[in-house]
Amino acid sequence: MPNLVTPRPPYTSTAVRPNWEDLPSHIRRLISRRLGGTTSARPSVGSGFTQGFAAVITGLSGAQFVKAVNSADSPHIADCYRREALINQALPETVPAPRLRWSEEQDGWVTLGFDAVDGGRMPSAPWRPDELTATLDAYTTTAEALSTPPAALQMVGLKPIGDGSDFADWRNLTGGATSADVLPAWVPTHLLDALAGLEGQWQKAVAGDSVLHHDLRQDNVLIDTDTRAWICDWNWPCLGASWFDLVLLLAAAHADGHDATTLFSEHPTALGVDGERLDAALAALAGFFLVSGAQPAPDWSPYLRQHQTWCGEVTLRWLADRRRWRL
Repeated sequence: MPNLVTPRPPYTSTAVRPNWEDLPSHIRRLISRRLGGTTSARPSVGSGFTQGFAAVITGLSGAQFVKAVNSADSPHIADCYRREALINQALPETVPAPRLRWSEEQDGWVTLGFDAVDGGRMPSAPWRPDELTATLDAYTTTAEALSTPPAALQMVGLKPIGDGSDFADWRNLTGGATSADVLPAWVPTHLLDALAGLEGQWQKAVAGDSVLHHDLRQDNVLIDTDTRAWICDWNWPCLGASWFDLVLLLAAAHADGHDATTLFSEHPTALGVDGERLDAALAALAGFFLVSGAQPAPDWSPYLRQHQTWCGEVTLRWLADRRRWRL
């Protein structure tokens, strides 16, 4: 288990969200009507990095997980909710994702209702072996269903990973476009050239035609009462090599003492994948997260930069372990 410098963010309490009583009365009435009448609400979930309302609401027709945001205050999040609604409805039935049951816009508010996962909770931190196995199994099922983009998802519109953008942070550091002062002090500068060289291969390494979740991390997974895993928050799907979704997930597992390299090599999505391709992906993600984590923290998400720095450290330490680098 690597010794981490960056504290792990408290992923169950990274979001500052309104509670049920904070919603406008007409939005509470809308939700109650959708759930069949009188409702009771659990506290808003603490996970995530947005300020939208998100809680399990129980009505006469049962329990649903409801998201709501005012597009006037948070236009970007509102667009994410609209996109998530389109993507979720286009997912094959075999994908283990909570299903959207309704969406509605009223007076600038975007509101979504999903199936509530029975007993749903975020996986334990550090990763428990049984919950990690359940999550990897859920992703196996997901990857099989999305190995070829279904027609419904093609109609929504999916771009190749990296389309119109690039992970170029290590190359910007070596080229002087970004000052090395942004990096945490523990990052050895003598490795910058090697990291930049690996990063330059990332797009070719992860290219593919499968549909990726593209944000598969511990706090986007729910474990139910039967220890089955459900993959949530389908906001950012794209096309690429399906194993790319494993990289950040297993980097966190490596930080918790699991044999991430073996878990990766044995996963059905990664069979036969050359280690250089994995290392290129790790380098690209590490540079992106470490540089992003050095930016000022936004008021609406106080833990975002700690999350990014932690992700950068766990990916870089897994890469260093694989290449026998000393950090």
